[in-house]
Amino acid sequence: MRVLSDADVAELLDLDELLPAIERAFRKQGRGEVERPERPHFPVGTGIEGDEPLGTGLTMPAYIHGDDQYTTKLASVHEGNAERGLPTVQAQIAVTDARTGTPAALLAGTRITNARTGCIGGLAAGRLAVGDGPVTLGVVGAGTQARWQARAIAAARGVDSVRIYSPSDSRAACAADLRDEGIDAAAVESARAAVADADVVVTATTATEPVFPGDALAPGTLVVAVGAYTPEMRELDATTVSRAARLFADVPAEAAETGDFPDHDESAFTPLSAVFEGESGRESATEILVVASVGSAVLDAAAATALVERAAAENVGSEIGL
Repeated sequence: MRVLSDADVAELLDLDELLPAIERAFRKQGRGEVERPERPHFPVGTGIEGDEPLGTGLTMPAYIHGDDQYTTKLASVHEGNAERGLPTVQAQIAVTDARTGTPAALLAGTRITNARTGCIGGLAAGRLAVGDGPVTLGVVGAGTQARWQARAIAAARGVDSVRIYSPSDSRAACAADLRDEGIDAAAVESARAAVADADVVVTATTATEPVFPGDALAPGTLVVAVGAYTPEMRELDATTVSRAARLFADVPAEAAETGDFPDHDESAFTPLSAVFEGESGRESATEILVVASVGSAVLDAAAATALVERAAAENVGSEIGL
């Protein structure tokens, strides 16, 4: 089997190539041409330092019909990792031959997870933001995912400027990192300042309460919420949701169960895949749209298998016997 370290993944990963692969995965998911079992998530670390869990473990298998391989991602979310100098979200992805069941590859999955999630914002901005030129981007959150959202939106649509807000000093570091990559970014002092007059607003936090005031959104804003994935997590306030002309979600049934939408069920959401099929989208330049993302293992499968194919072609990574 081929083993790809994080350095190998970084060498291979190209957002311009990943964006169409993720869009294809959305189309296949929307058509029902995937296998995507429910993903169990469970508390871990209870009993190590006390009676409270230290993090969350997730298992995310998926197969895209017609592909040569399927994947199983093992992910973790440990909010205390910031104090340890470690990523909050970490992952590894096992790739298996779909014909024979033979192990094919093992990939460091953290960068893949971040990049494919960033592509959700990039693809949404490409199809749903007003106009067709570069956008003004407001980001609430200043972690790794804030950076990937900005990168992917810049790759998919182009970015005039980015305003970053986080209640911690990390917003300045995030803005500086983006500037180093050629993206015009600045830290601002409030969430309202980040989202006001933005074409696209991204929330990328682990918050349990709304992170910006919905009345600050300008008409025509696209909101992409990627942080909440449990009933306890929440980034959007009721004003934001009520002002939205339409709600989109990568996985409507799971998005409806997050804390962002306490008064909505699955029927309130249009699958994001419908946008890529040309079946739904923006209908006016003034309507506010919301895209909610909880993450789909199908996207991990698309990204990981594409990287494994490229790694084999370019002889990147290490081959080992298992």
